[in-house]
Amino acid sequence: MLLEGKVAVITGAGSGIGAAIARLFAAEGANVLLGDLTESGAALAAELVATGHAAAFQPVDVTDEAAVAALMEAAVNRFDRLDILVANAGIPERKSPIHELDLADWRHVIDVDLTGVAICNKFAAGAMLATGGGAIVNMASILAHVGQENSNAYSAAKAAVVNLTRSVALTYARQGIRANCVSPGYVDTSLLAKLPEATRQMMLLRQPIGRLARPEEIAEVVAFLASDRASIITGACINADGGYTAI
Repeated sequence: MLLEGKVAVITGAGSGIGAAIARLFAAEGANVLLGDLTESGAALAAELVATGHAAAFQPVDVTDEAAVAALMEAAVNRFDRLDILVANAGIPERKSPIHELDLADWRHVIDVDLTGVAICNKFAAGAMLATGGGAIVNMASILAHVGQENSNAYSAAKAAVVNLTRSVALTYARQGIRANCVSPGYVDTSLLAKLPEATRQMMLLRQPIGRLARPEEIAEVVAFLASDRASIITGACINADGGYTAI
């Protein structure tokens, strides 16, 4: 199996892409610790355990250093080490033209989508250094690479995640830690399902492959980057977007 025996922490694991990553990692043999703000992560961990996988849940706010430190410590205490971090937790923004920017919303999105990723990388890297290395996969977005009207904090945060990932990769390149990121395009999650049909059709028109991605497809990219098969890849950002950024 691709991740047999690996120990992975996944944030934002309670739903959507994060849940798909957790299920795939478990199926590929990883021991998984699911971090999330909601109890949906606990339900998923229980589901995985019931089907014979090594899984656990711990609530975490990725903007809280103490909580993130405790999450990484819990992985080491339970499974003896930490091999993989998937920093997936993120939130959307309230879109607006910049002259109507809500600074409270800006700060909240930056705190979760950028600072939260940095905090997770900080404590995961520390744990990985203690046991000889590991793999970090950060979640970016196509909006890290292309512009979109009325997108401010989210685009800024995700673009910064890409360069943060490069910096982390270079910092630990000779210490056994690889760092990469994935930039999904439009993914068919429950969040998108709530959008008006006209908005969904607009998204489809922008997809060269003619459909939205499935969460499971993004999970496959993350699993590869986290695995030893990607041993030469560090500092990269993979656009898993159905061709969106190729236009």
